[in-house]
Amino acid sequence: MTKSKKKYRRQQKKTFPIVPVAVGLFLIGFAVLAMTSPKAEANVGTQNSVVPMAVNYAAPELTLQNRDGETESLADYLGQVVLVNNWATWCPPCKAEMPTLVAYHNEHTADGFSIIAVDAGEAGEVVSQFAQSIGMNFPVWLDPNGEALKAFRNGTLPNSYVIDRTGTVRYAWTGEISKAMLEKYVTPLIVETN
Repeated sequence: MTKSKKKYRRQQKKTFPIVPVAVGLFLIGFAVLAMTSPKAEANVGTQNSVVPMAVNYAAPELTLQNRDGETESLADYLGQVVLVNNWATWCPPCKAEMPTLVAYHNEHTADGFSIIAVDAGEAGEVVSQFAQSIGMNFPVWLDPNGEALKAFRNGTLPNSYVIDRTGTVRYAWTGEISKAMLEKYVTPLIVETN
């Protein structure tokens, strides 16, 4: 190998690491700019929420006991807009979305809206303790055998279903729901025939 080729290779080895470092810095800078843009700030409230899937089918027949041991059925809520939320206290996204559901329920309960929180298989005292700690003042049903998960054919938690006043399931969510998504999709159903 000639001297000039050896010198060229030494220079190439010295400058090669600069390219990946420069590309990395460029990408980091781009990410910082993207996160600090006004558009990114506007989306902060919805980043953990999925968009619901529009559906159209009759609500399943579902009857379970609430925390007080009383039997309740989805049919008891005909004429209201209902969000059925399948959840558990051991599920981090379930716990994360629950304060949002509580706040939304409190804002819209006078308009004929209710949430039914169906716990997936936990002991009543564990569920009651959690429900009281965050002020869940809507029906909480106990589902020791996974009947709600079977009825809605979805074993992933959390999952939620919005049932309109006629008993038709209109929206299905799998994953955490934000207030922005509730306002965008559920509020129109509440005011539609209120």
